[in-house]
Amino acid sequence: MPRLMWGLVLFGVGLAFMVESNLGLGPWEVFHQGISINTGIPIGTVGIFVGFVVLLGWIPLKERLGVGTLLNVVIIGVVIDLTIWAIPTPDGDVTRWVLLISGLLLNGLASGLYIGAGLGPGPRDGLMTGIARRGYPVGVVRFGLEVAVLVLGWLLGGTVGIGTVLYAFGIGPLVHVFLEMFSLEPVPEAA
Repeated sequence: MPRLMWGLVLFGVGLAFMVESNLGLGPWEVFHQGISINTGIPIGTVGIFVGFVVLLGWIPLKERLGVGTLLNVVIIGVVIDLTIWAIPTPDGDVTRWVLLISGLLLNGLASGLYIGAGLGPGPRDGLMTGIARRGYPVGVVRFGLEVAVLVLGWLLGGTVGIGTVLYAFGIGPLVHVFLEMFSLEPVPEAA
């Protein structure tokens, strides 16, 4: 549970850093930001609402919730909003780049912690695996979902930029490294 909680908190901080850098976001945050811009609802709160809507998509896919799934939806969004509120808007390019790179690294580290805890996938990951189990390649499903939310978010005014490219190519390798470092052995089930 501590790994899960630390992972979720660090993930939210990392996303907030990327938002504050204003250099581009990952696809889902572009989508959340686009909705936020058009509704005035803070981006983290939008992420919470979207997370619960995505969980509704789990019902026909017969995905199983874990405690980590529900905490993922709430904790990350709350931490994003609190972090954006707490840190000053950067005033120079160097600071913006530091926030962007720090955010990306924190997301890799945090993913290793919360996914490695094995207490339930995030809502977007469960949607991906649920669709993939219907006979579609997981990479194609992930790519399709990410492109769809990226384009929709961009059309809504979300920030697409160099950070989006770095996230697209960097998050997978970072998660791979940190997941190997932080994955816990599965607890044996009682007979």
